Amino acid sequence: MSEDIFERIRAASARVAANARFVRIDADAVVALADELGRMPAADPDFDPGHQRVGDDDATLAFIFTLNAINFGSGWFPTLSKRPGMSGYMTLATNLKQHFLRAGPWSAEALQRLDAGDCADVFDQDLTVPEVGELMALYATAWNDLGRFVARGYGGRFSRLVEAAAGSASALVLALAGMPFYRDVARYSGFEVPFYKRAQLTVADLAVAFDDRGYGGFDDLSRLTIFADNLVPHVLRRKGVLVYEPELARRIDAEELLESGSPEEVEIRASALHAVERCVAVLAAAGKGSTAQQVDYLLWTHGQSPEMKATPRHRARSTYY
Repeated sequence: MSEDIFERIRAASARVAANARFVRIDADAVVALADELGRMPAADPDFDPGHQRVGDDDATLAFIFTLNAINFGSGWFPTLSKRPGMSGYMTLATNLKQHFLRAGPWSAEALQRLDAGDCADVFDQDLTVPEVGELMALYATAWNDLGRFVARGYGGRFSRLVEAAAGSASALVLALAGMPFYRDVARYSGFEVPFYKRAQLTVADLAVAFDDRGYGGFDDLSRLTIFADNLVPHVLRRKGVLVYEPELARRIDAEELLESGSPEEVEIRASALHAVERCVAVLAAAGKGSTAQQVDYLLWTHGQSPEMKATPRHRARSTYY
């Protein structure tokens, strides 16, 4: 098996896309999307609170790792109380940023002691709603895991975690995958399909927040894939790039939950990832160099528009996105 985690991700997703039964990539739509993307201005990374600094380097590192540890739950988001005009993610990220600005970061030891009630307080959620209580308990577990991981392996310092990667995005992704909720690897037709969505996103957020220098400097940043979630596939579907089998389309449009790790859900994520790789190749052939990360930012930002939010996207209750 290749030691290059990004190559493993790409190869596995290409294999899923080639054998998919529920999702098809429309080649003509890929070309049309590449043409559209080639004319778009670059996405504004500061739109996302996860890219923003919240004080000095140590506080910003703590914020990025703490946010990405709980950057999942889209399958529960319809049940959350949201800030006016904000999505589930933007609500969580904004509330967490305000907590950091008001109270500062938690230490690794403090993270290990947080519970569902603490999470509900930070995110202004009602634990009497069963689905919300379930998600807040998962967030507490994620933060407890993060605290133990940093305390035991890196002396409680997020800076040491980044320094140990020595400028390698691949090394940091694989290190984070040591935590259960970061082990974003599905099985499909007997083989493993790694995505590592949140681990890769953590690297990307560090790069933006630190302007590709210091704690944000990674030699292999351009090797990142898309951050396979449920929004980018949704945008790709609305653009005609992803075509769903009629029954799958009906279930998604009816807002039925998909099972995390099911063939349908894996095909959606993998086909989106592979479709973007094909889009990047079309852009490169046209002399418009781009990376999967840059395309992801454009598609994710476009996904915030009322037009895209007007129709349902796939939902699965997963700790990976």
